[in-house]
Amino acid sequence: MTLTVARGQAWVFGDEVNTDDMYPGFAMKLPPTEAAKHMFDATRPDWPSLVQPGDIVVAGRNFGLGSSRPVAELFKELQVSCLIAEQFNSLFHRNVLNYGLPAIVLPEARAIIAEGDVLEIDFLAAELHNQTRASMHHFDPFPAFVVDMLSAGGLMNQLEAAGYLRTTEPEDRKQSI
Repeated sequence: MTLTVARGQAWVFGDEVNTDDMYPGFAMKLPPTEAAKHMFDATRPDWPSLVQPGDIVVAGRNFGLGSSRPVAELFKELQVSCLIAEQFNSLFHRNVLNYGLPAIVLPEARAIIAEGDVLEIDFLAAELHNQTRASMHHFDPFPAFVVDMLSAGGLMNQLEAAGYLRTTEPEDRKQSI
């Protein structure tokens, strides 16, 4: 995988979205393919059936607070291409990057992006194009080590490729996390 451009529809969420809301406790006993069908079960139960491959989640402040549930795995299962938030919970932010899911901090996110807007994000140029509003915005570029990790598909893939971990099949890796 090479970190280049993402294009998708925006799904906008509010402030203080908790990982417990994203990944309900009962779903943690399910395989990721089934658990992903229950994301935001309490607040937007229809969302998993509406989101399309490549879509982009946009949120307010402190997105991902709470316990360190492996939410990024479910976003990836639903083929969400990127997360954008005005501010991420720091542990959540690092976890999603480790899973290989780009997560962009954009303080004015909800002022410039509405639900349903079509976005195109050039990760290397650090540009967000809101095609619905015909506007372009810049964000802080990812540091080189994050670009490398995202390009590898996440930290575990990067460590395996570098020879620091034994090579495992993707299914084996999921069970070991």
